[in-house]
Amino acid sequence: MDFYLEPARNIPVLATTDVLVVGGGPSGIAAAISSAREGVATMLIERFGCFGGMMTTAGVESIAWWRHENTIESGGLAREIEETARIMGASSPEPQSRSQAINAERFKLVADTMLEQAGVRRVLHIAAVDVIKQDDCLKGVITESKSGRQAILANVIIDCTGDADIAWYAGAPFTKRNRDELMCMTTVFSCANINKSAFMQNIQASQPKYGDWGADEENKNWSYDVHESCREMFSPYLGKVFAKGKAAGLIPQDVTLGGSWSTVTDYGDANYLNVVSIPSVDCTDVFDLTRAEIEGRKQAMQAIETLRQFQPGFENAQLKNFGMTVGTRESRHITGHSQLTETDICQEGRHADSIGIFPEFIDGNGRLKLPLEPRYFQIPYGAMVPQKVENLLVCGRAIDADNFAYATIRNMGCCIVTGQGAGVAAAIAIKNNVHVSQVDIQTVQERLLQNGVKVF
Repeated sequence: MDFYLEPARNIPVLATTDVLVVGGGPSGIAAAISSAREGVATMLIERFGCFGGMMTTAGVESIAWWRHENTIESGGLAREIEETARIMGASSPEPQSRSQAINAERFKLVADTMLEQAGVRRVLHIAAVDVIKQDDCLKGVITESKSGRQAILANVIIDCTGDADIAWYAGAPFTKRNRDELMCMTTVFSCANINKSAFMQNIQASQPKYGDWGADEENKNWSYDVHESCREMFSPYLGKVFAKGKAAGLIPQDVTLGGSWSTVTDYGDANYLNVVSIPSVDCTDVFDLTRAEIEGRKQAMQAIETLRQFQPGFENAQLKNFGMTVGTRESRHITGHSQLTETDICQEGRHADSIGIFPEFIDGNGRLKLPLEPRYFQIPYGAMVPQKVENLLVCGRAIDADNFAYATIRNMGCCIVTGQGAGVAAAIAIKNNVHVSQVDIQTVQERLLQNGVKVF
């Protein structure tokens, strides 16, 4: 690899703040709101033109599709965000659970409103490209935007980039699986001109279920090990139709299509079609991302043509839109002061430094189990605290978790729990003039409990 020595230069300071949250997805929104509500100056920066992360940029509706009658959740902002979306007309009932499907476009307004009401200072169209570091302590980040190269100084930085970008820039240790082991990417798309009545009649007649994920003999290369407790439950599954498309030559043999639909409106829009699967892609590699974007759109069009020919109700379907960006699932995981493991997920792990709980839900790496029983695990604060770097917390899907646990903690609902915990911890650390690794966890837990979070 060739290198270019970048000349040193003075760059202007764009802003100074107590807490800087980098990345405006579910964890970033929660971190910024909870920090600002604690009364410390908080800034949230986002590389796209809206907040919401995978909900708004990729079009993922399913914030809590795993929720059922006996599911026990953390509450707090995880439920407040979903409920606010419902009140603001930015969601509709999700077809397979006791949850709301989030409208990708309207949620942009929900995020704007909640962040503004909390007093968060927001900057869009800006990317963090490096860190300002003194010894092992972060002092700020370097940014690039249409305004040029600038610095933002902060007492605490919360990395909500999803890929642990800030931790990586800071030299914090991390793990990342090999490219061919990483969870696949997805180009989410929506269709217009659907005959909802004909589609729903076909769904009622065919009665798709979760067991189809792992027992679809016609679609062997898209299969899951589905837990026996949920195999017979209804699932908005689309799989067999794509096996027909492959047999008809509409889908290449090396392409795997299979997944689910979500909301179908009375005026004929089918939103959040999650059926594209792009394997062996590293979303921290710009060339891989480019390949995934192009391949994903190509597969989406193959899926639409297959649906037009073989899925009742889709005979006149047309592409409505692609997500703004390809949907990503996995990349770096920080090496924290503690790690969530398979034992935590499956055996109700308990931690003295818990900042919230999440139900025993598994979705990824070829396994599915819904939280049909009142079982849950606690999320340790230490999993968000990177080693060898101070004044930094990492939230969302990049926290320290083994490969099994990752299939659970990557869920947006869990990302919100970690974001809220980090935001409160950052604020308390600033008020007490201590590093985030030394914050009084009992004080953090007390504040979270006061804010309606189930911590234990």
